[in-house]
Amino acid sequence: MSPNQILIDQELITLLKNDDRGAFAAIYKRYWTVMYMHALKMVRDEDDARDIIQEVFTSLWIKRQSITPDANLAGFLFISTKNKVLDLIARKRVKSDYIDSLAEFVNTNKNQTLERIEEKEIMEALNREIALLPPKMRQIFEMRIHRHCTYKEIANELNLSDKTVKKQISNAIKIIRPKLHHLSSIVLILSGL
Repeated sequence: MSPNQILIDQELITLLKNDDRGAFAAIYKRYWTVMYMHALKMVRDEDDARDIIQEVFTSLWIKRQSITPDANLAGFLFISTKNKVLDLIARKRVKSDYIDSLAEFVNTNKNQTLERIEEKEIMEALNREIALLPPKMRQIFEMRIHRHCTYKEIANELNLSDKTVKKQISNAIKIIRPKLHHLSSIVLILSGL
Protein backbone atom coordinates (compact mmCIF):
# COMPACT_ATOMS: atom_id res chain seq x y z
CA MET A 1 0.00 0.00 0.00
CA SER A 2 1.39 3.40 -1.03
CA PRO A 3 1.76 5.83 1.92
CA ASN A 4 0.20 8.69 -0.05
CA GLN A 5 -2.84 6.70 -1.03
CA ILE A 6 -6.01 7.34 1.00
CA LEU A 7 -8.25 4.31 0.96
CA ILE A 8 -11.82 3.88 2.01
CA ASP A 9 -12.59 1.47 4.88
CA GLN A 10 -13.72 -1.37 2.59
CA GLU A 11 -10.42 -1.26 0.71
CA LEU A 12 -8.52 -1.28 4.00
CA ILE A 13 -10.55 -4.30 5.16
CA THR A 14 -9.72 -6.17 1.94
CA LEU A 15 -6.02 -5.42 2.36
CA LEU A 16 -6.20 -6.30 6.06
CA LYS A 17 -7.72 -9.69 5.21
CA ASN A 18 -4.64 -10.27 3.03
CA ASP A 19 -2.37 -9.66 6.06
CA ASP A 20 -1.36 -6.18 4.94
CA ARG A 21 0.30 -4.54 7.94
CA GLY A 22 0.20 -1.15 6.24
CA ALA A 23 -3.60 -1.38 6.03
CA PHE A 24 -3.70 -2.28 9.72
CA ALA A 25 -1.47 0.72 10.53
CA ALA A 26 -3.76 2.99 8.47
CA ILE A 27 -6.86 1.72 10.31
CA TYR A 28 -5.06 2.17 13.63
CA LYS A 29 -4.02 5.72 12.75
CA ARG A 30 -7.48 6.57 11.44
CA TYR A 31 -9.50 5.21 14.39
CA TRP A 32 -7.26 5.09 17.46
CA THR A 33 -8.06 8.58 18.79
CA VAL A 34 -11.81 8.39 18.24
CA MET A 35 -11.98 4.91 19.78
CA TYR A 36 -9.84 6.02 22.70
CA MET A 37 -12.12 9.01 23.36
CA HIS A 38 -15.15 6.72 23.11
CA ALA A 39 -13.65 4.29 25.66
CA LEU A 40 -12.45 7.11 27.94
CA LYS A 41 -15.94 8.61 27.98
CA MET A 42 -17.32 5.25 29.22
CA VAL A 43 -14.62 4.19 31.71
CA ARG A 44 -13.29 7.60 32.80
CA ASP A 45 -9.80 6.20 33.30
CA GLU A 46 -7.00 6.88 30.81
CA ASP A 47 -5.07 3.66 31.49
CA ASP A 48 -8.18 1.49 31.24
CA ALA A 49 -9.21 3.28 28.03
CA ARG A 50 -5.75 2.71 26.49
CA ASP A 51 -5.82 -0.96 27.50
CA ILE A 52 -9.27 -1.39 25.99
CA ILE A 53 -8.26 0.17 22.68
CA GLN A 54 -5.12 -1.97 22.60
CA GLU A 55 -7.35 -5.05 23.03
CA VAL A 56 -9.74 -3.83 20.32
CA PHE A 57 -6.97 -3.43 17.76
CA THR A 58 -5.30 -6.68 18.78
CA SER A 59 -8.64 -8.40 18.33
CA LEU A 60 -9.07 -6.71 14.92
CA TRP A 61 -5.75 -8.14 13.76
CA ILE A 62 -6.53 -11.61 15.12
CA LYS A 63 -10.03 -11.67 13.59
CA ARG A 64 -9.06 -9.98 10.31
CA GLN A 65 -9.87 -13.08 8.24
CA SER A 66 -13.45 -13.25 9.54
CA ILE A 67 -14.38 -9.63 8.76
CA THR A 68 -16.52 -9.27 5.65
CA PRO A 69 -15.19 -6.79 3.05
CA ASP A 70 -18.41 -4.77 3.11
CA ALA A 71 -18.43 -4.50 6.94
CA ASN A 72 -18.84 -1.12 8.57
CA LEU A 73 -15.32 -0.77 10.03
CA ALA A 74 -16.16 2.16 12.30
CA GLY A 75 -19.25 0.32 13.57
CA PHE A 76 -17.21 -2.85 14.15
CA LEU A 77 -14.61 -0.91 16.16
CA PHE A 78 -17.26 0.98 18.16
CA ILE A 79 -19.09 -2.24 19.05
CA SER A 80 -15.80 -3.96 19.92
CA THR A 81 -14.87 -1.04 22.15
CA LYS A 82 -18.25 -1.06 23.86
CA ASN A 83 -18.00 -4.82 24.46
CA LYS A 84 -14.48 -4.50 25.90
CA VAL A 85 -15.72 -1.72 28.20
CA LEU A 86 -18.58 -3.93 29.37
CA ASP A 87 -16.13 -6.80 29.95
CA LEU A 88 -13.92 -4.53 32.04
CA ILE A 89 -16.87 -3.28 34.07
CA ALA A 90 -17.99 -6.88 34.68
CA ARG A 91 -14.46 -7.91 35.75
CA LYS A 92 -14.24 -4.93 38.09
CA ARG A 93 -17.66 -5.73 39.52
CA VAL A 94 -16.65 -9.36 40.12
CA LYS A 95 -13.39 -8.18 41.68
CA SER A 96 -15.26 -5.68 43.85
CA ASP A 97 -17.81 -8.32 44.88
CA TYR A 98 -14.98 -10.70 45.69
CA ILE A 99 -13.18 -8.09 47.79
CA ASP A 100 -16.43 -7.21 49.59
CA SER A 101 -17.10 -10.89 50.22
CA LEU A 102 -13.57 -11.44 51.45
CA ALA A 103 -13.78 -8.42 53.76
CA GLU A 104 -17.07 -9.70 55.17
CA PHE A 105 -15.54 -13.15 55.68
CA VAL A 106 -12.52 -11.65 57.45
CA ASN A 107 -14.70 -9.49 59.69
CA THR A 108 -16.96 -12.40 60.64
CA ASN A 109 -14.16 -14.86 61.13
CA LYS A 110 -11.40 -12.71 62.60
CA ASN A 111 -12.47 -13.48 66.16
CA GLN A 112 -12.54 -17.20 65.38
CA THR A 113 -9.12 -16.91 63.74
CA LEU A 114 -7.70 -15.05 66.74
CA GLU A 115 -9.18 -17.67 69.05
CA ARG A 116 -7.57 -20.45 66.98
CA ILE A 117 -4.21 -18.67 67.06
CA GLU A 118 -4.50 -18.15 70.82
CA GLU A 119 -5.52 -21.78 71.31
CA LYS A 120 -2.53 -22.95 69.24
CA GLU A 121 -0.14 -20.76 71.27
CA ILE A 122 -1.64 -22.06 74.52
CA MET A 123 -1.25 -25.67 73.41
CA GLU A 124 2.35 -25.02 72.33
CA ALA A 125 3.15 -23.48 75.73
CA LEU A 126 1.43 -26.37 77.50
CA ASN A 127 3.33 -28.94 75.41
CA ARG A 128 6.64 -27.22 76.22
CA GLU A 129 5.89 -27.48 79.93
CA ILE A 130 4.69 -31.09 79.62
CA ALA A 131 8.00 -31.98 77.92
CA LEU A 132 9.82 -30.79 81.06
CA LEU A 133 7.91 -33.14 83.39
CA PRO A 134 9.57 -36.30 84.72
CA PRO A 135 9.18 -39.14 82.15
CA LYS A 136 6.52 -41.24 83.91
CA MET A 137 4.49 -38.17 84.93
CA ARG A 138 4.79 -36.83 81.38
CA GLN A 139 3.55 -40.12 79.89
CA ILE A 140 0.51 -40.19 82.18
CA PHE A 141 -0.27 -36.52 81.64
CA GLU A 142 0.04 -36.79 77.84
CA MET A 143 -2.31 -39.78 77.81
CA ARG A 144 -4.84 -37.70 79.71
CA ILE A 145 -4.40 -34.50 77.67
CA HIS A 146 -3.79 -35.78 74.15
CA ARG A 147 -5.52 -39.15 74.09
CA HIS A 148 -8.29 -38.15 76.54
CA CYS A 149 -7.87 -41.41 78.44
CA THR A 150 -9.67 -41.84 81.74
CA TYR A 151 -7.73 -42.47 84.93
CA LYS A 152 -8.82 -46.11 84.80
CA GLU A 153 -7.70 -46.52 81.15
CA ILE A 154 -4.30 -45.01 81.97
CA ALA A 155 -3.97 -47.20 85.06
CA ASN A 156 -4.83 -50.35 83.11
CA GLU A 157 -2.49 -49.55 80.22
CA LEU A 158 0.48 -48.71 82.48
CA ASN A 159 -0.23 -51.30 85.21
CA LEU A 160 -0.70 -48.62 87.86
CA SER A 161 -3.39 -47.96 90.42
CA ASP A 162 -6.06 -45.35 89.80
CA LYS A 163 -4.74 -43.42 92.84
CA THR A 164 -1.23 -43.29 91.38
CA VAL A 165 -2.54 -41.97 88.06
CA LYS A 166 -4.68 -39.36 89.82
CA LYS A 167 -1.74 -38.29 92.02
CA GLN A 168 0.62 -38.01 89.02
CA ILE A 169 -1.85 -35.84 87.09
CA SER A 170 -2.46 -33.70 90.18
CA ASN A 171 1.30 -33.22 90.64
CA ALA A 172 1.73 -32.38 86.94
CA ILE A 173 -0.96 -29.71 87.21
CA LYS A 174 0.73 -28.27 90.32
CA ILE A 175 3.99 -28.02 88.38
CA ILE A 176 2.52 -26.61 85.14
CA ARG A 177 -0.17 -24.20 86.40
CA PRO A 178 2.17 -21.64 88.05
CA LYS A 179 4.39 -21.54 84.94
CA LEU A 180 1.43 -20.78 82.67
CA HIS A 181 -0.70 -18.65 85.02
CA HIS A 182 -0.46 -15.72 82.55
CA LEU A 183 -2.50 -17.74 80.04
CA SER A 184 -6.06 -17.59 81.39
CA SER A 185 -7.32 -20.37 79.11
CA ILE A 186 -4.76 -22.83 80.44
CA VAL A 187 -6.38 -22.66 83.87
CA LEU A 188 -9.64 -23.82 82.28
CA ILE A 189 -7.90 -26.67 80.46
CA LEU A 190 -6.10 -27.84 83.57
CA SER A 191 -9.22 -27.47 85.73
CA GLY A 192 -11.05 -29.93 83.48
CA LEU A 193 -8.55 -32.68 84.23
